Amino acid sequence: MTKLLEQGIEAVRELPAERQDMAGELLLSLAANKPRYQLTKEQVQDLKRSLKEADRGEFASEHEMAETWKKFGL
Repeated sequence: MTKLLEQGIEAVRELPAERQDMAGELLLSLAANKPRYQLTKEQVQDLKRSLKEADRGEFASEHEMAETWKKFGL
């Protein structure tokens, strides 16, 4: 096992169970060499940004969500 993989596994151990499961699914997918999802570089960056925002507790307000639902007629 490489040093970087060891560091990654140690970091994942500190995450909540749901995030650990996500990491496990990704590792298994990579090991099988059959990724179910193929994200673009832009999607990966968007995902990283979104996770950081969620970790900081930055979510849409009730008003913002109500406006979004209105746009879709809900």
